[in-house]
Amino acid sequence: MFKRILVAVDGSKTSLKALDKAIDLQKLIPEAEILILCVYKHHSLFEASLSIGRPDDMDIPDKVLSEYAKGVVNHAKELAADHGATKVRGFVKAGRPSKVIVKFAQDKQADLIVVGTKGTNSDKDGMFLGSVSHRVASHAKCPVLVV
Repeated sequence: MFKRILVAVDGSKTSLKALDKAIDLQKLIPEAEILILCVYKHHSLFEASLSIGRPDDMDIPDKVLSEYAKGVVNHAKELAADHGATKVRGFVKAGRPSKVIVKFAQDKQADLIVVGTKGTNSDKDGMFLGSVSHRVASHAKCPVLVV
């Protein structure tokens, strides 16, 4: 059945619900591996330089976002371990989330992608799916479970 389950997390409640579902699946398929991925938007130095007000000790946005993403992944890994998950690895990537998730799934030969319906960038607009989950479901080469 599923050997590699990719879970995209961004710290949102729905992404953590997606993680819970991946853990439930792994309990049914103990040999399955869970791959936890957090994608942050890459900012060029040019984009960073456009900020109007900058403190003297400003970090490059990518560095700050990367550190935040690592924290999200580490938190997700801890939650997974606390809920009995085994064979869990975490990853952080930069780029457009939907594209990175789909490419990462292909590169890692994921059998299933699990995503939340909406992430941290979604507002309460009444839509069922956020743009990332919609794009991932539309472009992935493997099944996608939207939680």
